[in-house]
Amino acid sequence: MNSSPNSALDASVLVLNKLFMAVHVISVRRAFCLLFKELAEVVSLEDGQFATYNFATWREVSEYRAQYYRQEDDDWVRTVNTQIQAPRVIRLTSYDRMPRQTVKFNRRNIFARDNNQCQYCGKKFPTSELSLDHVSPRSQGGIASWENIVCACVSCNVKKGGRTPKEAHMHLIRKPEKPKRSPMLNLKLTHSKYQSWRTFLDSAYWSVELK
Repeated sequence: MNSSPNSALDASVLVLNKLFMAVHVISVRRAFCLLFKELAEVVSLEDGQFATYNFATWREVSEYRAQYYRQEDDDWVRTVNTQIQAPRVIRLTSYDRMPRQTVKFNRRNIFARDNNQCQYCGKKFPTSELSLDHVSPRSQGGIASWENIVCACVSCNVKKGGRTPKEAHMHLIRKPEKPKRSPMLNLKLTHSKYQSWRTFLDSAYWSVELK
């Protein structure tokens, strides 16, 4: 099912540097700006091979695909005269900096790492109904770190109180660890329309900075 124009423009695009290494994730809207300014090119997987296109040639390819080769997971952006397929991967033609090696330790990434799931009862909750819990409580010297902070629902957090899980007779469903790459990126990879990203990420040890 094709997305509406607005949601298509807000879909995500993986950005590669000049060396084909993942460095950012941006919106389709931003990607089109870079393509139009000739600062980037589209990278498209076709029959197991990667092809690259500038803005003009990508528009031509899009016209052909719109007529003969629509896929269920494709997003399309309508213009006055035509439809352009939203790219999934672009490459910056003159940017050769290396990707960041660290994942930011922040609330958004902790929620994403734990998949909005209370790490004690295992139930999923909206972000607004989750809190962050120190596994080893601060009163016992516990610090704020990837290995000591987990998502917890309000009920479990209250039940645990200022105790360790062992003291509260509670068990973690997963051992908290520092992610090797952006947890937000891992969530994207669960969607079928972003599977083309895996080629650039599966064998990679770097993480991408989300913008």
